[in-house]
Amino acid sequence: MKKEERYEKILSHFREQMPNVNTELEFGSTFQLLVAVILSAQCTDKRVNQVTSELFRHYPNAQSMAVAEVEDVLEYISSVSYPNAKARHLVEMARTLTERHGGEVPSDMNLLLDLPGVGRKTANVIQSVAFGKSTLAVDTHVYRVAHRLGLVSKRDNTPYKVEQALVRHIPEEDIPNAHHWLLLHGRYVCTSRKPHCEKCELEHLCPKLLENSKLE
Repeated sequence: MKKEERYEKILSHFREQMPNVNTELEFGSTFQLLVAVILSAQCTDKRVNQVTSELFRHYPNAQSMAVAEVEDVLEYISSVSYPNAKARHLVEMARTLTERHGGEVPSDMNLLLDLPGVGRKTANVIQSVAFGKSTLAVDTHVYRVAHRLGLVSKRDNTPYKVEQALVRHIPEEDIPNAHHWLLLHGRYVCTSRKPHCEKCELEHLCPKLLENSKLE
């Protein structure tokens, strides 16, 4: 099967099965989304949602978090992965937003990347979810599923290379959804240690390229 045909069949499936899809993170503003995405690194969305409800009650915006001490924020996020580093990043990020952007999250990629704790994946999520831009964040799920389904090659061995390969082949209007399609498929069906091929509706299309399908 040619790559173009593989993309079209897989994308058609997702368009039909998941026409309305979005992040599973819970938030009430772009700032809160940014906080949640930073916390979600190497942590489940379920766990993040458990801590952010109380965190956002005390620090609903950048201005309130900017005047917090790192130890105060740490108290609310201690159950997530790498809580000490994330608490420091959140406070520094909030202070930077307040000082440079009036507390508002910018939509520009370079300005997002200048924020403490924000890498390319996080910036792409913000651009896509908050601002509706055609960006595709590559996390471990997207990386794994893209390789296993044969959407990218073995040469695409970094998140950035996978992102570039996917964006080249996915129609622009599908790109904002494609991140969620691949992520959710990886989270619930094509899981890391043991993919659930018996319940996968893409099983007939899957070349089962399990080698090189994990982000090391």
